[in-house]
Amino acid sequence: MTTFPWPDTLTAALEAAGLDPHHVAEVAARTLAEDLQWGPDVTSIATLPAWARGTADVVAREAGCLAGVPVAAAVVHTLAAQQDADVTIELVAADGDRVGPGEVVLTASGPLLTLLTAERSLLNLLCQLSGVATGTAAWADALADTGTRVRDTRKTVPGLRVLQKYAVRCGGGVNHRMGLGDAALIKDNHVAAAGSVAAAFAAVREQAPGIEVEVECDTLAQVAEAVEAGAQLVLLDNMDPATIRRAVAITAPAGVRTEASGGLTLADAPAYGATGVDYISVGALTHSTKVLDLGFDLRVDP
Repeated sequence: MTTFPWPDTLTAALEAAGLDPHHVAEVAARTLAEDLQWGPDVTSIATLPAWARGTADVVAREAGCLAGVPVAAAVVHTLAAQQDADVTIELVAADGDRVGPGEVVLTASGPLLTLLTAERSLLNLLCQLSGVATGTAAWADALADTGTRVRDTRKTVPGLRVLQKYAVRCGGGVNHRMGLGDAALIKDNHVAAAGSVAAAFAAVREQAPGIEVEVECDTLAQVAEAVEAGAQLVLLDNMDPATIRRAVAITAPAGVRTEASGGLTLADAPAYGATGVDYISVGALTHSTKVLDLGFDLRVDP
């Protein structure tokens, strides 16, 4: 049985959230190592008595949706294990919670050196992931009165794909494929290489008969060809709502799902949701997200 540098309750919380504790441990260690590769926290070592202890609250500075609270806790526990320090962490809020300014998200108590050394690493992850969740939640809210769901893309921060896609789920979105091998997406370059939509679909189906195959279509003629070929999902690239309605009229009778993509904005969401399309994919959820502003408020023990 693998032992992680944190309590078993945190391992259980990560697993319940659908996260692999091994992956979280690797990300936490890598994030800390990035900040410490030029040496220890010289400022804190110089200014803090070795015995000094305190409590830090991670506090929301603005409204948003949380993701990565247990990941932030894992960062602190990982550093504490490296320093042989005793820390106590309370997860005050949960991933997926909506918070407002001033609300406490997480509380950590222990040596000040450990808390301040971990501060930026834990905030970098928590603010980034909560930003993804918050942006996703805005899309989910805009589509709430439709049958359309917002989903992500592979346009993720290198090294953070699993956690960013988790954050999308926390915000009420759904995931597209995780990588290149768990589903197939036939795009225009593949069609050009194969000679046609049908030829590309047949080649992928022969190579990987058990995976879902999605086909990107620029025209209604390609939509009809993809449906005829047997695609389970059709990506409607840069189509306006009127054209998407016509595409859905082709796909729906065949039970083929549809996904709208290409330069969509939040203001567009209701109009596209009204077309009957199953998904709207938004690369900006992960590649251009605004981080959620969270602060680190420290109280020093007397």
